[in-house]
Amino acid sequence: MHEASLGGTLRDYLSGEDIDETTFEEFRQLLAQLLVEEKGYPKERLKAKVPLTYSVDGEDFERPIDYVVYDAQGTPIFIILFCAGDVVTFERETVCAARLIDGGPVPFALVTDTMEASLLDVKSGDCLARGMKAVPEYAELQRMVDSVEMAPLTDEQREKQTRVFHTYCGFIYGTCCSESCSLPPNPLKK
Repeated sequence: MHEASLGGTLRDYLSGEDIDETTFEEFRQLLAQLLVEEKGYPKERLKAKVPLTYSVDGEDFERPIDYVVYDAQGTPIFIILFCAGDVVTFERETVCAARLIDGGPVPFALVTDTMEASLLDVKSGDCLARGMKAVPEYAELQRMVDSVEMAPLTDEQREKQTRVFHTYCGFIYGTCCSESCSLPPNPLKK
């Protein structure tokens, strides 16, 4: 199921600004609230809808990352993708996004539908924990990040990850399957 506009607006939890109300936005807002109020994430370190831009065969694409957590120096350390469907089926896409995010790769990622979640080790691609209890407290995330050394991708690794990532999400975010879909057109697609 694609994300569709509901024609209204709602108040963004992080910025306080009015944003488009969509079929999934309420769930994203609840996730942001959980991260800040229950898991201790500082609002100022959490950015929503961060664009991940990439090219495949000379064509440019953009996929928004639902949430990116940054450290005090402004380096991304954790990404979170919201999914509508079986969380496990989005794990590989999420790992690829975590490897490709500008300033990354980040060491850990989370994919969730706000009822289930998978905490992922980006280096190995393994799932570390499942369920909403897998969402780490901010202090725990900092300890986890401090214990991992991440190396930038080589050009060859980046190319391979980009192709895998595009296979998973290029269809949805690049060439929609239906005229009734209300996803905005890819701003980078020519």
